[in-house]
Amino acid sequence: MLSSRPLRTALTASALATLVAFVPTLSSAQERVFDVVGPFEIGGLDPSISGFVFQRMQIAETLLEADGQGKPIAGLAERWTESADGLTWRLAIRQGVKFHDGSDLTAEAAAAALNAARGKPGVLKQAGMELVTAEGNEVVIRLAKPFKPLLALLAHSSTNILAPAAYDADGKVQKIIGTGPYQLTLLEPPQRLAAERFAGYWGTQPEIAKTTYLAAGRGETRTLMAESGDAELVFQLDPPSIARLKRSSNLKVLIEPVPRVVLLTPNSGAGATAPVEVRQALSLAIQREGVAAAVLRAPGTGATQLFAKNVPAWHDPELAPLAYDPAASRKLLAGQGWTAGADGILQKDGKPLRLKLLTYSDRPELPLIATALQAQLREVGVDVEVAVQNSSAIPAAHNDGSLQLALYGRNFALVPDPLVTLLNDFSHGGAEWGPLGWQNPAFDQALAALLASDDPAEQQRQRYAAMAQVQKDLPVIPVAWYRQTMAVSNAVQGAAIDPFERTFGLSKMRWSQ
Repeated sequence: MLSSRPLRTALTASALATLVAFVPTLSSAQERVFDVVGPFEIGGLDPSISGFVFQRMQIAETLLEADGQGKPIAGLAERWTESADGLTWRLAIRQGVKFHDGSDLTAEAAAAALNAARGKPGVLKQAGMELVTAEGNEVVIRLAKPFKPLLALLAHSSTNILAPAAYDADGKVQKIIGTGPYQLTLLEPPQRLAAERFAGYWGTQPEIAKTTYLAAGRGETRTLMAESGDAELVFQLDPPSIARLKRSSNLKVLIEPVPRVVLLTPNSGAGATAPVEVRQALSLAIQREGVAAAVLRAPGTGATQLFAKNVPAWHDPELAPLAYDPAASRKLLAGQGWTAGADGILQKDGKPLRLKLLTYSDRPELPLIATALQAQLREVGVDVEVAVQNSSAIPAAHNDGSLQLALYGRNFALVPDPLVTLLNDFSHGGAEWGPLGWQNPAFDQALAALLASDDPAEQQRQRYAAMAQVQKDLPVIPVAWYRQTMAVSNAVQGAAIDPFERTFGLSKMRWSQ
């Protein structure tokens, strides 16, 4: 069950209302429960919707895992082989694994879960799977054409392996019955769940016996819960709170770089930002280090290219960095026929250069960054209207073509190999969380060559070639690289941030006393 503790700090009325609504009472005040608070709501049972929550809480597992560099390692599959033509993959299922309902993990059960996953929206569609079957103790995957990042897809949370009893006759998920070290004991979407140690777990038994998860969208609420001791682990802190929490003697703040970047995405296919020169001008107007230091309070994280150094395969140290040069920005805009009006806003053909920027508050830093960009772009004559809406507004505007500017955080570690996310985001003119209306044959050719090559040196050349095209055309404009943050109570030891954000690491933690 979820825990309820007396608050030891003054809360705002809205934060208090959130806690009263979402934190129920324990049957016994003596039960010791590890409480996790994060920003992510539990949108539904299906792994394609909320699999990442069940994966992070170590309730459900995938066939493969990833090491600290994102390379595939054994999970529920112990080993794997690829045919010479790249069309057939065989994955040997780990023996002795039990689902939380006591049933055995078999190749048939794993194949059925993958077939259910590939019938839903998700990353598996990129692989072009023609058939997923079980042969003996192996899951056999047959592809229409070779797809080298397949193993990375099989580590994605949408491919969580659930027991046959988790599905109804139509393949719809009715229960979360996984194989992880914790089994679900309470689920009340969209806010909360509880879990306890699974005695039949195939791996090492965790020391922490009971845990909960609470979704708290407001960064202020999460910070107050960390300060008051009402949670052992609080994930994703808003920048203004980090310094405050660091002064607490009751907790520690962990900060690690992750393969995530704040992007300003213009419409590359229509409107004022269709010319590449305008997108370049917008980029030149952004004082990235000012945003990183003043807004994110993380000096040195201004994004000079799409990937930071912590993703070495995709960070090109020889690439000319994105710069701050307002004068060059104004010159580019003037070359496109934009001239200053009486109010300082640029005009062309009697119409002002006015752009609507969509962002959302799920990540509390985004509205603050949007306000900073609004002021910086105003300095070069671009009038920006900031609209803070639900995150769904961005893909909606992308799909109907009305998007002008969007500001969001993009996680390139959703799948451990960033290539998979890039293929999804940038192919065919761009997807919902990628460019809009961008066409670049050289970029497409680089990714195609990367997929076709088995030579590591050639693969690296093609990665750099693809990133050079993004840097030149700016279909997405990098603003800042992310550092993930987590506040952890001193009552526990062994906490660490997973660079690929696949797990909160509960099974590796222990109580301090």
